[in-house]
Amino acid sequence: MTDRADAVEHLLELLDLLAEDASSERLARVLPAARAAGVADTDLDRIGRATQWALKIRRTLTAHRRREAELEALFDTASDLAGVRDPDAVLRSIVRRARQLLGADIAYLSMNAPGENSTYMRVTDGSISPLFQQLKLGMGEGLGGLVAQTAQPYVTADYPTDDRFNHTTTIDTAVRDEGLVAILGVPLKLGSRVIGVLYAANRSPRQFPPEEVALLSSLADHAAIALDTAHLLEETRTAGETIRAHNEAMRRAEDAHDRLTDLVLRGADVPEVAAAVAKVLDGGIVVHDHEGVELARIGTAQTLAPRAAANASRASGRAIPQDGTWVCAVLAGRELLGSIALTDRPDLGDADRRLFERASVVTALLLLLRRTVAEAENKVRGELITDLLAANVDPVALRARARRVGVDLDAEHVVLVADGPRDRILPAAAHLVSSSRGLAGVHGEHVVLVLPGADPAGAARDVARVLGKAAGLPVTVGSGGPAPGPAGVAAAHAEAVRCLRALLVLDRRGSGGTLADLGFVGVLLGDRADVSGYVRATLGPLLDYDASRGTELVRTVTAYFACGQNLSRAKDELHVHVNTVVQRLDRVASLLGEDWQSPERVLEVQLALRLLKIIG
Repeated sequence: MTDRADAVEHLLELLDLLAEDASSERLARVLPAARAAGVADTDLDRIGRATQWALKIRRTLTAHRRREAELEALFDTASDLAGVRDPDAVLRSIVRRARQLLGADIAYLSMNAPGENSTYMRVTDGSISPLFQQLKLGMGEGLGGLVAQTAQPYVTADYPTDDRFNHTTTIDTAVRDEGLVAILGVPLKLGSRVIGVLYAANRSPRQFPPEEVALLSSLADHAAIALDTAHLLEETRTAGETIRAHNEAMRRAEDAHDRLTDLVLRGADVPEVAAAVAKVLDGGIVVHDHEGVELARIGTAQTLAPRAAANASRASGRAIPQDGTWVCAVLAGRELLGSIALTDRPDLGDADRRLFERASVVTALLLLLRRTVAEAENKVRGELITDLLAANVDPVALRARARRVGVDLDAEHVVLVADGPRDRILPAAAHLVSSSRGLAGVHGEHVVLVLPGADPAGAARDVARVLGKAAGLPVTVGSGGPAPGPAGVAAAHAEAVRCLRALLVLDRRGSGGTLADLGFVGVLLGDRADVSGYVRATLGPLLDYDASRGTELVRTVTAYFACGQNLSRAKDELHVHVNTVVQRLDRVASLLGEDWQSPERVLEVQLALRLLKIIG
């Protein structure tokens, strides 16, 4: 009784630590403490499993908090930059937010010196070295000089030992004095012109993944626009009538940028933002993603194919005209997120052209946020698929988790298992279920979809076609159901797996179907069929003979039927003499009976051979 009580106390301690948001190290200490307290082995095993679940929950909560912090920092940054007018305040806001966004030890910004071939340190946040704060780089020197010269992001996990950069004594001394090791630098660009470099750095080795490079690049793009606007407003205060007209155009662009940014921050979708841009520019707007898929069309009936123009815009950094339509690439750093096109404005002036280009930056922020939210939701849906098909997860908890992503597990669902290149079909599957209140994820070797509906055959055919088009290769889909509830979904999955295996063995790749579509093979593979018993009853003597003597009677019979019962072709298939084939078939007759090649028995034997191949 004491051991059981001790075990319960240790399990309660795990719950208390989770509630306190304790570290992983503290959670990991519970099992050794239980072992030292003399808890029974069976209870130690339970405590060990509970500890693994607690650590998994801790990691999930940490990842969600980190994603929320990144989105909150990005929202705050866009809001701050939309209202800032003073250039120095702009720069301080940029650097502070960059450090917050990436959780870096230090963030800093250098500006290109006008008329000089160099870039100098302008603002730092987290720096402790006066030498570093006064650093000046020649173009092409160090990581920052290379970013300023090439207008491309660069990242290093260990700058002092990285030989890709032109190290100088001045730069290396300052970097060493600051203690920096890992550095990421992205350019601040106005069109194709680089005006500075934004950095995030750590005093210990660190990898900056592509998503952090994209986020920092998006922040730098917003910062360059805000900085450009602030400088233009300063210059226009002392100008005459021409400058005042230009100032009015800049104010209009600024107001439009603020309104568009506010739309994004309030959760507007792509059509809403496109409608706002169309209203400001008095033209039609079409938005495409990076694959050329149309995301929104406002105020125009034109069918556009902007891929070539988007690539040209990406190369030049400016909006470009194409057959009376203006096209601007939507970029996050070097990554092409899509394109935005403006129709019915062939005479676009410089001010409106600049406004249109700024609209592409806002669109980039919107697409980045959409992608971030979609990735988080797809991860949740994928984890839910895994737990649905596990045997030991509380169905009440599964129903609650499904409701949070808009899925009603008590409604009828069909389950589909797809065989194909997972890296290509999983994104297409996630997109497919997002619009139909379903689930998609990877389970075992295949992509699994759970879709609401009562037509598994039709769903299988549709999904095979959609995923095959996305992958550019044939995709085979087995389907099961319809079935309600978590247990029903799991049973339908098992049925879909059997169907998929049969489709592949029957050489029906690239198709979709159910067990009912497979005729008597499907009946035998159904959940009430004793497939193994049928195979054993039909081929048992041959299987036992091969197993005990190392012969190949089953293989011989399979080849014999595959060759149309032609001895000559069968011996070529088996690479043996025709007499050997005859002797083996005589042995088969002695084991199965002389009538084994009668029409009734042939059907049974061939079916058993096919099922043996399916079930392995």
